[in-house]
Amino acid sequence: MICAFTGHRPEHLPWGSDERDPRCAALKTLLRQRLRELFRQGYGTFLCGMARGCDLYFAEAVLTLRDTGELEGAKFTAMLPCPSQADRWSTQDRARYRALLARCDEAKLLEAAYTSGCMLRRNRAMVDAADALLTVFDGSEGGTAATIRYAKRCGVEIVPLWL
Repeated sequence: MICAFTGHRPEHLPWGSDERDPRCAALKTLLRQRLRELFRQGYGTFLCGMARGCDLYFAEAVLTLRDTGELEGAKFTAMLPCPSQADRWSTQDRARYRALLARCDEAKLLEAAYTSGCMLRRNRAMVDAADALLTVFDGSEGGTAATIRYAKRCGVEIVPLWL
């Protein structure tokens, strides 16, 4: 079975980009716990849009748990909206992104260039391929909310994760 992920970027997290914040550490711990549960339930393929913030937490959690053998045999696919997704990010965030891409089983490039709406179309492609959508969502409007609404319309199971 396939699990996709959606969650907030740092600008929408209470701790911003400070991953040393105890709330961020707690979220990452909870994320790893939920991934272990999903894996035990039969989810073996994980899809991620590779945005800054929660997407990268998710990618790191899946890949780390796989490397330690806790998600043995799990597959990880990066769903990239366009080649320039990370071009305007900080040097540190781009390096993190590239390091994660290098560890993926597959990177699917969905559009040849950035266009208005390509991020939304990436999110919908993930939902269309998924049996469940793991979410980090605080109820605010934006891409995460739109993705959850779309998943509900499609009958995809929503697996909420928030502290």
